[in-house]
Amino acid sequence: MAEGHRFDRVWLRGRLLTMAPEGSSAAAHGEAAILAGCGVVERGAVASRDGRIAFAGPEDGLPAGWEAGEVLRLEGRWVTPGLVDCHTHLVHGGDRAAEFEARLAGATYAEIARAGGGILSTVRATRAADEDALVASALPRLDRLIAEGVTTVEVKSGYGLDTETELRMLRAARRLGEARDIGVATSFLGAHAVPPGMTAEDYTALVCDAMLPAVAAAGLADAVDVFHESIAFSAAPTGQVFAAARAHGLPVKLHADQLENGGGAALAARWGALSADHLECADEAGAAALARAGTVAVLLPGAAYTLRETSRPPVEALRRHGAHIAVATDCNPGSSPLTSILLAMNMAAVLFRLTVPECLAGVTREAARALGLLDRIGTLETGKRCDLAIWDIERPAELVYRLGFNPLHSRVRGGR
Repeated sequence: MAEGHRFDRVWLRGRLLTMAPEGSSAAAHGEAAILAGCGVVERGAVASRDGRIAFAGPEDGLPAGWEAGEVLRLEGRWVTPGLVDCHTHLVHGGDRAAEFEARLAGATYAEIARAGGGILSTVRATRAADEDALVASALPRLDRLIAEGVTTVEVKSGYGLDTETELRMLRAARRLGEARDIGVATSFLGAHAVPPGMTAEDYTALVCDAMLPAVAAAGLADAVDVFHESIAFSAAPTGQVFAAARAHGLPVKLHADQLENGGGAALAARWGALSADHLECADEAGAAALARAGTVAVLLPGAAYTLRETSRPPVEALRRHGAHIAVATDCNPGSSPLTSILLAMNMAAVLFRLTVPECLAGVTREAARALGLLDRIGTLETGKRCDLAIWDIERPAELVYRLGFNPLHSRVRGGR
């Protein structure tokens, strides 16, 4: 039998959301029309070989005489690519429940940060934790994401603010991918805050001249991130960090325009960043710049919800200019203690007015794009890793509109 006719596993009688736009028919009707751009295949099949997708499409498109080591019949269940959470701070020490209470009493995020709380509070707890403790504390949070069909997660450092602890965080993040069957993309976020006792200039030099070279030499980061805000890093030091990242061959990402419009979206676009994340205070010019650069706008509704922010990302402008939009949990101990990618989708729809197709694309195709991984994951296409989420739902909208409900039937990573 020809090699192309033999598969390791075949899933039959599924309804697919390939998330490959070219898979949608111009003559689509019914559910397929509602989900235009999601690549709906009503009677679909997926086949895997050596951990990769060997076929994804209409069941009657499988090669004649095909064989498989295992055949699974999905009985009409919906199949999406494995979900991707493209912005998290899963690895950290301690918690910030006391700050949550302070915000309920009227304190703002910026006020708490200036008083030595916020990020610096977590820095103290993280510096005090060894690598094993960081892994152990992160695993339950990771398990909640896995239980909702997440097959790839991004994890940032940024709670060390010294070389030793930043390296420890990144090693812990890598170990998460060894302890669980999940892909982990790591981002070095040494430029998250300025540690006490240092000036912004001196700390930026430390990040560029010592921390980043050590991280790059150890091969622990897939990207470099910066927190660009008036309470953190302005445009000049951000540019220094990005230039250093580029010198080490690492792509960049940016926390941008969360608390104020500081031109972060345009700055991210100017540097060709993979993504600009938050954007609650970005404007139309920033949205246009992101679209021109191909920089993904990663929306983090959990933070807007937790901080009770009234500003909203310029979603209409992002649409109008054709920017890519992703959605993530921003799981962190302070501003978004969220471990549900499904709830993040609901929040993105309710708070930011994303559509169901935008939410679904935001945690699959566009999230993969935000990590520079779209050539490997994020859609059901031949040659990509066979990462699937299989759902007990009647309509894909259920993944977005239900609260506190997890309809995951099964999760597949690498064809297993």
